[in-house]
Amino acid sequence: MTNVPMLTDALLKLENRVATLTFNRHDLRNALTGSNLIEDIVTTAEWVNACEDVSVLVITGAGSAFSAGGNIRDMANRSGDFAGDPAECADRYRKGIQRIPLALQDVEVPIIAAVNGPAIGAGFDLANMADIRIASENARFGETFLNLGIIPGDGGAWFMQRLIGYQRAFELTLTGRVIDANEARELGIVLEVVPAEELMTAAYAMANRIASQPPKATRLTKRLMKMAPRMDLKDFLDVCANFQGLCHNEPEHLEAVNRMLEAMAKK
Repeated sequence: MTNVPMLTDALLKLENRVATLTFNRHDLRNALTGSNLIEDIVTTAEWVNACEDVSVLVITGAGSAFSAGGNIRDMANRSGDFAGDPAECADRYRKGIQRIPLALQDVEVPIIAAVNGPAIGAGFDLANMADIRIASENARFGETFLNLGIIPGDGGAWFMQRLIGYQRAFELTLTGRVIDANEARELGIVLEVVPAEELMTAAYAMANRIASQPPKATRLTKRLMKMAPRMDLKDFLDVCANFQGLCHNEPEHLEAVNRMLEAMAKK
């Protein structure tokens, strides 16, 4: 039986090759700072990469919010992650919330964000770090940093423009306006909007479909998807050839081919 790490402010479970990370600080609206969620996310990312029994990671929030991002009370008090002079504060960002994008960017399996409620500031950015976002009709999204006189210190400007393009990302970031789930779908931020009571059903339907695919090829395919935007075509094709050589020599490839041949024979 696979050992699932015990987390402090989040819940983690594994079932049918799908790992689910649930932020469990609804008293803080699942704020990422002023809690242990940063450490929980990093621990989960490292475990997922090391665990061959995981093919998909689903991230969601307990309570009414997905994540409120930064703890505003700590900001007001210049405490916690926001304490210190400029150099000290910068160091806290590097050693704190910036560990999230670095960890999630390196996750080898597909990540699905099941956005159950407001995803604000760093919570919005975290959702954008996933590969797929499915939203409850109760979800709201806001890149609200400028409303507080700060910038997206967790890399949000990097992720959002790659997701929806520079102009749309610029507008959302510079106005700080909050959008509903339907507008998020229209902009291409979320793939699907569903009633609140159907959110996890929809997320698990997607997760289980992906998890049914050959696991080693799934991880390699995600690596290719991440690499493609930053590589020249010729270099990318060389990597594809090497990855394909690995796939053709894996038992899971022959098993999948045989299943396909059996299915064809029944038609």
